[in-house]
Amino acid sequence: MTDQALPAEQIAEIAGAVEELTSVLSRTTNKETILQAVAEQVVSVVPGADMASITVLGEDGPYTTASTDPRAWRVDDAQYAEDDGPCLRAARTGALVRIEVSTAAELWPTFAAVAREAEVGSFLAAPLTVDRHAAGAVNLFSFGTHGFQEIDAQFLRLYTVVAQAAIHSVGQTRLAEEVEQLRSAMASRAVIEQAKGILMAVRGLTDDQAFQALVSQSQRDNVKLRVLARRFVAMASGGAAGSAVEDGEAQR
Repeated sequence: MTDQALPAEQIAEIAGAVEELTSVLSRTTNKETILQAVAEQVVSVVPGADMASITVLGEDGPYTTASTDPRAWRVDDAQYAEDDGPCLRAARTGALVRIEVSTAAELWPTFAAVAREAEVGSFLAAPLTVDRHAAGAVNLFSFGTHGFQEIDAQFLRLYTVVAQAAIHSVGQTRLAEEVEQLRSAMASRAVIEQAKGILMAVRGLTDDQAFQALVSQSQRDNVKLRVLARRFVAMASGGAAGSAVEDGEAQR
């Protein structure tokens, strides 16, 4: 079947779904919550979809992390039991898989039998990179015989690409924030150690005494320790080390 152009109204639906996903991402960084939102939204995005699930290839084997219907879990579990099936093919190869259950028995007999019991007629899976460490797949199930068309595959492919980009952008932002926090913590520790060293040299204090002197001055002035240490180092470099921390506190 030749590719069909995506109708403008369907593209608008995908855009709306991504906006909803962005709203979820702004409220949480919990992976399971985010992927559950993806599963629920993709059913409304792809016209032929009746239920959805998301497979993750974990260190201990594949598992389903989100689903819109308990029957999807059973069909996924059948694939995990065989260690093969359309969702695992999509996750492992990075290729979209579209298949009719009636023709799947030769390749995946357990999957086909469980899918028929769940009244699933067609299956569509698209690869999804969950995070830096895990690959997976978005799985769509269609009841009856109407099946998935090529245009359904296009909808799923487009949605997963955009959703994946949104998820990863949040991960990158969070990673950047964590790196910045680490840099800030390292800089704070460095200036505190520098201030302690000056006090130890000028006042003849031990390491613990110098630190306690800084802590006491910080508490009395209601100033964060790193801010006080930075001020002290600046004053010391200008020849005012003796007045940066009061004599009484420095001798404690």
